[in-house]
Order: sequence, then structure tokens, then C-alpha cells
Amino acid sequence: MNLGNLFSGPDMASRLMPEWILIFGIIAIIVVPNIGNGTFRLPIPGKSWRIPYFFGGKRFALTGDPRLPKAIAAFTLFASFITALLSQIIDSGVGVAETCIAVVEGSVEVGDNWCGQDATVLKVDAFSRLMEMMFTAALLLAVLANWDRLPATPLNRIPTKKQRDEGVESRRLHRLLNNRRQVDFSLLILMVALGMSTVALSTNLFMLFVGLELASMASYVLISFNKETDVGPEAGVKYFIVGSVASAVGLYGLSMLYIWNGDLSISSLSSAWADGPNGIAIVGLAMMLVAFGFKVSAVPFHFAAPDAYAGASGPVAGVLSTASKGMGFVALMRVLIGITLIDDGSEWTILIGIVAAVTMTWGNIAALGSRNPKRMLAYSSVAHAGYMLAGIAAIGALGPGEGSQLIATAIIFHLMVLISFKLGAFLVISLLECDNGRGSKLEHYYGLARRDPLIAVSMMIFMLALAGVPPLAGFLSKLMMVSGIISSTVGDVAGSNLSEAVGSLSWVFWLAILVFINSAISLFYYLRICVVMFFEETDRMAVPRASMIRITIMLCTMGAIVFGFGPLADVLASAANDAALALFG
Repeated sequence: MNLGNLFSGPDMASRLMPEWILIFGIIAIIVVPNIGNGTFRLPIPGKSWRIPYFFGGKRFALTGDPRLPKAIAAFTLFASFITALLSQIIDSGVGVAETCIAVVEGSVEVGDNWCGQDATVLKVDAFSRLMEMMFTAALLLAVLANWDRLPATPLNRIPTKKQRDEGVESRRLHRLLNNRRQVDFSLLILMVALGMSTVALSTNLFMLFVGLELASMASYVLISFNKETDVGPEAGVKYFIVGSVASAVGLYGLSMLYIWNGDLSISSLSSAWADGPNGIAIVGLAMMLVAFGFKVSAVPFHFAAPDAYAGASGPVAGVLSTASKGMGFVALMRVLIGITLIDDGSEWTILIGIVAAVTMTWGNIAALGSRNPKRMLAYSSVAHAGYMLAGIAAIGALGPGEGSQLIATAIIFHLMVLISFKLGAFLVISLLECDNGRGSKLEHYYGLARRDPLIAVSMMIFMLALAGVPPLAGFLSKLMMVSGIISSTVGDVAGSNLSEAVGSLSWVFWLAILVFINSAISLFYYLRICVVMFFEETDRMAVPRASMIRITIMLCTMGAIVFGFGPLADVLASAANDAALALFG
């Protein structure tokens, strides 16, 4: 296969720069920590000449520093985010210029002239770039927070000999174990980032599935990464088993779509679907939706999510609830909007609407009875999946048009701002976890406002944003979605009397009302966290310092506020609108 075109021309280099940065970062994490004074003995009889090749042997002071892998991962994610952001800013007047990569008779072709053709496998546009920025931002915050959650200790601060005191020896071994895991964690995070970026760029279902599985396999390991805990390994195994079954079902559905159409490109499948799908196509699509439903934690594919969130560390759980969920919705929108959306509405609309209603209601009801904040946020994440599924159902009912684009803008905007308050809430939990695993019970938050007022205020902001209280970012995203659904469904009944108007309302209108009702229900368990932080008595146990986690919490707090109103909210909403326009083509 001729790959030379991938490196030809400055325009192509700039379009794929975020992805190349991730690939080079993965290579650097594998190579750099292994650089040392290794030598190779020349096979000359009677001679002992050695040639240095600087790989293996005793590591140098810099390359052997256990803090280096995480620094490489953080720099890689930051550089990838900045290059994606710059591509948005440079083309802000006209949106991100489309660039497509196609495979034609074994040769890789690059250019905007390939966009929309069946041979296209990857597409760089406003939608894919914005989604990549979302993924890398969430993963970058997780890496920074993990600086304290999974700390690396310089080797000169760890005794080299076994200690007599059992407590001191246990701490020594734990530090050595954490040092050994730095490369693994950093490598897995970048693998997740590369898989998610592949999903965002994919215009071919096979490439989309490859990216989905690349990110998923790394996520399974990250969930059970803290194997010394009681719940981590069990949660990882459960999530792996359920995820593997869902992936197998999705792969089988993928093969059925290939049997039906002979091509897995989204443009080819869309043309074939417009001519009328047969039973094989419908069953194949339904089986693929099972895999995507697991990723977004939609009912009934959600039951592994609470255990996974509770067993993973706070930063990893935050990634699952934001970036991983966003990846699932990117795949859903690529398939449902890119393939099956037709002018007069789609057949899957009612089914997705029912799943959305059950998902948001079940998520909120389950969260009401949970006294484990991690599990509560997991069920909350299920409910938020229901809100966004309601938007997708409305798009299917309305068909292509301005109303559908407005709802898609709201979904994309919600996925973006979810990073600030949902990931921020998990980071607060992670801060408390640094104190011997505290943070898993509601009682651990009693009197947090007296122990650490700034962290308590941040947690309150996150809870209110999740509930959709104005003027925070969560309110604006839900308002955009609900108002988009309502304005698109009530326009046809203007001028009718009340009884006729109510009777002729689309069922999607009542789905929007259900979103509003469920948001009101969620206020109870979100405010419960706020009440215990400010009004319950406490033992005044100090909150860990963990400066990097605190910095990430403050960044998330600012995001939850500034993206709720003001110029930055307008900028993000405009970027989401450009992404929605690119999604609809």
C-alpha cells in the first residue's frame, strides 16, 4: 500500500497533525523510558569490543525517572489538543476545511475531492476535530489528576533495602509498584486517545469499529488498574465480559451489513438504505446499536457501568462518563444520522425514543437510592445518556432540516460541557480517595465545606450544573436540547385550538417534557450531596493537599461557569453548530 500521500504537502500534515502527535507520543513512551547505557558486544574472537546502542542496560537519570512517562503523556495530549484547536481557529471564518483519506486499489489518496465517495475511510471536518478536542481534553485532565492519584516517587527517595518495620516496608513496596505502573498507565491513556480519534474521523464502519475496540480494550485495563483494591479487578472483569459480548454482537451486525451491501462506507450504506433496507440490513443495524448502547450506558446495556465506575479510580471513572460516552454517541450519530436518516423520518425513531425514556427514568430512580457518590454519578451518567438519546430520537422523527441541526448542536454542546462538571465531580471524589480510599460513602462528604470550603463550593457547582440549574453550563445544554425539540414539534400546530393542538402534538414533544421532569427528579440526589457538605457535622479530618487534582478541579469549575453564559459559551455553541452542520453534510 502506498502511504506516501499521507506525508505529502503542508496542508495534509496540518490536518493529520493531532493524530501523528498521538502516535509519536505512544512511540516515545515505549522507547524513552528504556534508553540507557546498553551495549552490544562485537562477535570478534579474542576481542571484547562493545558498541553502545543506548537501549536497555542501566537507565540514565532522566529517562529512568518514573515521572517521565506521565509527563510525556500529558505533553502529547496537550499538543494534540492545541493543534486541533488551532485548526479550528485558523478556519473559523468558514469552518474546518474538509479533508478526506481514501483507499483506492491499495493506494492511499488524500484530498477534499474524495469526500462523499465510497472509498473514503477517514474525514477531517468540524465535527471530527471538535470531538477529538473533547476526547483529548478529558484525557489530559485525567492524566494531570492521576499525578496525585497514582503518584510516581523518584528512586532516590525510596530505600533500596527491605525495611524491618512492616508499615514502612508496605509503603516502600507500594511506591515501587506505582513507579512500575507509570508507563502502563500513560501508554493505555494514549491508546484510548488514538482509538477515540479514529472513531471521530471514521467514515467507514470497519475503521469506526477498530477505533472503538482500540479505545475499549485499553479502558478495560484502566478500570481494573488499581488491582490492590477489593473492587477494582472485579469491576474490570465485569466490564470486560459485558463489553466483549456487546462488541461480538456489534461485529456480527457489521458482517451482516457487509453481506447486504458489499461495502461498509457510510456514504455507500446511506445510498443503499435510501433504496430500502431488507431484513438482513435491519437486523445488522440493530446488532450494531447493541455495541453502541453499551458504550453510552443505555438501558438495558447499562448494568456493568455502576460497578465499573465504582471500581475505577476517580480520573478513570470521569473519562468513562465523558470521553468514552462521547465516543459512543459519535458512533451512534455517524450510523443513525449518516446512514438511516431519511426525509420523512426514520423507522428506528420510536425504538430509540422508548430506550431514551426508560434510560433517563431508570438512571434517575436508581441514583435516588444510592449512597455511594461514585455509583450515584454512574446512574446519573445513565440518565444523561437518556437525555441525549431523546435528542437523537427527535432528529430521527423530524428528518434532515434546521430543527434537527439545532438538536444535534445541543447534543454536541452537552457532550463538550459534560467534561467540566461531570469529570470535575469525579475529580473531587478522586481527591478524597487520596486519603486511604475515602470518598466511596456519602458520610465521607459530611462537613466538607468546613474542612475545605473551596472544594465544597466546586462540588456544589458541579452538582447544580448536572441538575441543569441556571446559569451553569448544564442548564444551557439542556435548554438548547429541550427548546429545539419543542420548537420543532409545536410549529405545526400553531393557530389550532387547544384540544386540537394537544392532540396533534408529536410524541417527541412528550419526550422533551420527560427530560424536564427527570431533570427535576435529579435535583434531589444532587442537592443531597450539597446538603451533607454544608450542614452535616464532621470529624474535621483534613482533605489531602494533592495540588494537581486541585488544579484540575478549579479548571473544571471555571468551565462549568464560563460555558454557561457569556462569550465563551457563544464560541462553544458556534463550534458545536459548525460540527452539527458537518455531521449532516
